[in-house]
Amino acid sequence: MIRVLLAEDQAMVRGALSALLKLESDLDVIGCAADGEEAWRFAQDQKPDIVVTDIEMPNLTGLELAQRIRERDAGCKVIILTTFARPGFLRRALDAGVGGYLLKDAPAEQLAEAIRKVHRGGRAIDPQLALEAWSGHDPLNDRERQILRLAGEGLSAGDIAGQLHLSQGTVRNYLSEAIGKLGVSNRIEAYRLARQKGWL
Repeated sequence: MIRVLLAEDQAMVRGALSALLKLESDLDVIGCAADGEEAWRFAQDQKPDIVVTDIEMPNLTGLELAQRIRERDAGCKVIILTTFARPGFLRRALDAGVGGYLLKDAPAEQLAEAIRKVHRGGRAIDPQLALEAWSGHDPLNDRERQILRLAGEGLSAGDIAGQLHLSQGTVRNYLSEAIGKLGVSNRIEAYRLARQKGWL
């Protein structure tokens, strides 16, 4: 049996995925988590073979969860299941060491087969998205991405500086760099463009 943990913040989607996967005789859904931190705790305690996670979740995103699982060698493999058909997200997911990246509108049997393939050591990536992922380069570094995300959530330079233990001048410099790299005129446009490209 392949032991699966589902991480999805929408209860209805989480329930539907769990019910579908339980129809497969070789898959055992051992737990469901409503956010990334809960999924991380569960992964440490229960040691699933595969974690199927959404990207956008409270507390810890699916990408951050995948990165933490890889960095701390948690012993499980990760499949991203998302509505976001953004090449930038796929590139960042692959950088975080995920074994699979599928869209939620894919047929249910495709997810089950992806779980089996990743469990065997293979990769399961949406083919169209894979082609698009290599056509656009993400110019932002991790710190620029982090600061731009917080700015897009409405935090001031002072708020961001306090949260990240940086000076306000350093925060402004990072924002200015990000705005310049994206070729836009302000932080809101930079945030929107980066979100649209899947770089945040």
